[in-house]
Amino acid sequence: MTVAALTLAIAATVSLLVWAGIDLGSKLLLAYRTHFTRKTDFRLRELFVFVDPSRLYAINLALMMLAGGACWVLVHSLTLALGVAALFAFLPHLAFAWMRRRRIERIEGQLPDALQMIAGAAKAGLSLPSAVRQVSAELAPPLSQEFALLQHEQRLGVSIDDALENLSHRVPVPSVHLMVSAMRIASETGGGLAETLERTAATLRSQHAMELKIRALTAQGKLQAWVVGLLPLFLLWVLARMEPDAMSLLWTTRIGWGVLVAVAIMEFFGVWIIRRIVAIDV
Repeated sequence: MTVAALTLAIAATVSLLVWAGIDLGSKLLLAYRTHFTRKTDFRLRELFVFVDPSRLYAINLALMMLAGGACWVLVHSLTLALGVAALFAFLPHLAFAWMRRRRIERIEGQLPDALQMIAGAAKAGLSLPSAVRQVSAELAPPLSQEFALLQHEQRLGVSIDDALENLSHRVPVPSVHLMVSAMRIASETGGGLAETLERTAATLRSQHAMELKIRALTAQGKLQAWVVGLLPLFLLWVLARMEPDAMSLLWTTRIGWGVLVAVAIMEFFGVWIIRRIVAIDV
């Protein structure tokens, strides 16, 4: 009777633990979904990409499970599988950061020509809002999208100064700040808008050319950062193929996990220091 009662108590305890784990996991998953969809919706609208965030959440969750499961099947390490799944959880953030950086670079490349076109429209006698409206119809995305949003804010009653200030907040780069400052000063003081915009366009064009030249000169250093970062991983793969028994200690022992963590930290700081050295602000 005592054995039966003990077995029943153990079964009840295990059932409660399983239920608590499932309940906690479902709450954490719901919280992650809410956070993911909210942040993703904001970033998609910021990039003018209209996709359902819930679909991206489902794709991200599927990739996390597939990557973690594949790592578990290949390496037979639960810790490494969880680490790979967590890494895939950060992939959307990295993808959005890359897309936003590319978008800003394209806007900076379009700004000089856009300012030159606005200056030409101002010389023809158009006001600043009319010139922006005319030029935005001839521009390509993404700058045309930002100018279209600026016009939409004006139609809703926002002043041109506030709309330009919102543009500088959406695209927080020095070239856009310079453009907004030039437009606001010219519209407030009543000075020569066309001449101010032409000088600003010439300044931005020379600055953009200098940035491209510096980027070309520092491309070798950036490539070296990638080589330094990927070479230890390649050697790790080669050694794992040549001496699987000896290298298995890295995946199955605590000392091996500590070595992997130390290698990852040193890899990160090595690549970060090299990229900081070759990063030159104009």
